[in-house]
Amino acid sequence: MPARPVFLFSLAPVRALALAPLAAAVLVACSKPAPPVEDVRPVRAMTLVAGSNGERLEFSGDVRPRYESALGFRIGGKIVERKVDVGALVEKGDVLMRLDPQDMKLAETQARATLRAAETERDLANADYKRHVNLRAQNFVSQAVLDAKQSALKAAQANVEAARAGLRGQSNQANYTSLSADVDGVVTAIEAEVGQVVQAGSPVARVARTDEKEVVIGIPEDKVELLRKAGAVTVRLWANADQTIPGKIREVSPVADPASRTYTVKVSIPARQDVRLGMTATVEMVAGGGKGGAALRVPLSALVQNKGATGVWVVEKGVVKLVNVEVAGQSDNDVLLASGVSAGQQIVTAGVNQLKAGQKVRILTADVALRADTEAAVSGNAGNNAASPDAGSGAARLKVSTCRAVRWNTSRSRAS
Repeated sequence: MPARPVFLFSLAPVRALALAPLAAAVLVACSKPAPPVEDVRPVRAMTLVAGSNGERLEFSGDVRPRYESALGFRIGGKIVERKVDVGALVEKGDVLMRLDPQDMKLAETQARATLRAAETERDLANADYKRHVNLRAQNFVSQAVLDAKQSALKAAQANVEAARAGLRGQSNQANYTSLSADVDGVVTAIEAEVGQVVQAGSPVARVARTDEKEVVIGIPEDKVELLRKAGAVTVRLWANADQTIPGKIREVSPVADPASRTYTVKVSIPARQDVRLGMTATVEMVAGGGKGGAALRVPLSALVQNKGATGVWVVEKGVVKLVNVEVAGQSDNDVLLASGVSAGQQIVTAGVNQLKAGQKVRILTADVALRADTEAAVSGNAGNNAASPDAGSGAARLKVSTCRAVRWNTSRSRAS
């Protein structure tokens, strides 16, 4: 009877595969736990500096002349000539426009003829009076006749004076056909053209003096009283914002503008060649006063609302603490603090909602903060793209280690 084949089967590989997860768990349990990472949050901060306790006001306006005249003809008529344009520099006495002088010339000629007629009647009355004086001396005429001749002479003389005055008036009327500048300045507007018939006194041109200028601004009604207590006033031109010009509040309108509901304020500035009419300007001033001493300006982002109170995070030795403050007012995007903090202290200005009392912080400078923001954005994109390769490589390393452990256990079982 043939021998039956014997198949040898070893359980060593199976035991190795069963023991591999247990060995991995034992190795993990025996390793030391990672030390806890200290939570140090990066923040932006600023050092408080004492400043004026007044409210800083800033208004936009434009440069205008202090004196501007609306010129018009003293008589009515038809415009036949315009000799200037807007922006033209004129001197006192320069002719701007002319009216048709024909009617005025005819009236002047008539007045001159009336004067000659009156002078003729006066000369006749004078000669007649002299004859009657001689006749009265010879007693050929009565005194009553002589008195009548004397009265006629006086009347004739009065008619001459009246005719002479009429001639002067008509001469002035003829001169009024030419509109001349009354001051040295610049033409800012032309309101009538050649061929237009205008009435006496109607504005046809505007001339502004260039020696005195001012900046006109509009302020809201809640700033009027503060503006009356303003101290130093400075003006900056949009064309040259780096240079400041001293100003002085000359006039505050007592009535609000019906359209804008703002009060017009005029700020006078010294005469300068680089300041031209119509330029955009910004008026800056510190007005009013806050509570207590010098106010501290902080950005609005530094404030924290805590249980109905307003506070700020103060940094001391790298640790933050919440301090309640009193707000005295607001200026632009900043707030004025009246109490709670003092000059020289360092407060957090960004990231205030992520802090807690006693937390350690790391203050970022401007360059570091910008670099951190950039790196955070870059790392966010890179992390999404690199997540899959890292996970795959870790799984591959674990698979290789497991296979090596199985082969080692198998070979050891066979050797035994």
